[in-house]
Amino acid sequence: MSRLSPRDRELVAIGAAMGSNCVPCIEYHVPQARKAGLSDVEIAEAVRLSDKVRQVPARKVLDVALRLVGAVPVGDDVGAHGAPPVTQAIGTPHATSAEAELAQSTTVPEGPASGKKCCAV
Repeated sequence: MSRLSPRDRELVAIGAAMGSNCVPCIEYHVPQARKAGLSDVEIAEAVRLSDKVRQVPARKVLDVALRLVGAVPVGDDVGAHGAPPVTQAIGTPHATSAEAELAQSTTVPEGPASGKKCCAV
């Protein structure tokens, strides 16, 4: 038997879903959190906090990867609307074509229409 309340379990699940970038998990756990009695304001706070936490290691990985390919981050702060800072290749004023290609090739996992639920459920 769990010692966590249903509310606490859903907050943990939302944080883990955000940390693992699992869209089906978020789509499953947000309604479950509401059923457990969490308000949208509380859920949004959990989402924002977990996003801040996951950005730290993500930023470090990004910085290392860019440095390995001869690109360096420009500025230490997050850009407008929470976007990562603009990067530039060493000796060039703009992002490399490889960086642009990578950004365009990113896919989003399928949502509830696919019939998938949370990875852990």
